[in-house]
Amino acid sequence: MVKKIALEEHFLCPGFEGYWQTTVGDVDPAIYRQVVARLSDFGELRLAAMDKAGITRSVLALAGPGVQAERDVATARRNAAAANDFLAQEISKRPERYSGFAHLAMQDPGAAADELERCMRKLKLSGAMINGHTNGQYLDHPSLYPFWERAEALGAAIYLHPADPVTPSHALDGHTGLRRATWEWGFETGSHALRLVFGGLFDRFPRAKLVLGHLGETLPYLLWRFDSRAKLYGVKLAKPPSRYIKENIVVTTSGMCSAEPLTCAIAALGSDHVMFAADYPFESSEEAAHFIDHVPLDEKVRNDICYNTAVTYFNLASE
Repeated sequence: MVKKIALEEHFLCPGFEGYWQTTVGDVDPAIYRQVVARLSDFGELRLAAMDKAGITRSVLALAGPGVQAERDVATARRNAAAANDFLAQEISKRPERYSGFAHLAMQDPGAAADELERCMRKLKLSGAMINGHTNGQYLDHPSLYPFWERAEALGAAIYLHPADPVTPSHALDGHTGLRRATWEWGFETGSHALRLVFGGLFDRFPRAKLVLGHLGETLPYLLWRFDSRAKLYGVKLAKPPSRYIKENIVVTTSGMCSAEPLTCAIAALGSDHVMFAADYPFESSEEAAHFIDHVPLDEKVRNDICYNTAVTYFNLASE
């Protein structure tokens, strides 16, 4: 069993159940209670799952959408800070096992930038997780440039996590099995990332760092086509789109226990741009670990994906 750092591991703090419940849908009440229990636990349940999977450290993030679904900006700011303080307190109880991502009220870009800096400098968090759009505003909006400027200056990685689209796709009408995590979230999040690329955000902030789960939300599979169509449609960027995806974006294995997309991501982006994640408790940490432990890989590459790259990229303590 290879030593691992897991990068997309979720929690809930008191008072945030209502935000998260909007993403649940028609889940069996017994399953819902079980998931809430695991999200709310920082002790026996979570640590046992980590130990079975060989996960020495989990980087924890609030289960979305959190305050990004909040309409009142002052409430969003206040609740985001409270969530970060709560997480920092839990991490302080087991600093050798837990790190964390900040939760931010993107409704107020200046306040989000200040909170990100507070979280990284004072609370010692490892970047931020942003759950898709915020009330319909995507991260390429010019009003968010001050946030990106601060994130770049801090060297903060921004983990872009899926969220429900602003308007559900009509193409999926009548097929609820394709909604959310099956297909809808991947298209939504991949499109969000491409807005940053094609909108020139990485020209403006060349040291900005973006993280995508699910082995890149299909982007590694489409690099040639992005470059080809950008030429055809006259997209004005300093570099081909694939260069930004290779240079500014890293991906994790969350929710993807399959050799073929892993092979594609490694070939397209380089093994140093791929890291391990389990997506606990929405996926099985044990299954994710068994996959990465046994999928055919050079052992140095396996250890880098599972542990070494995360230590360097997120400036984490190494055991």
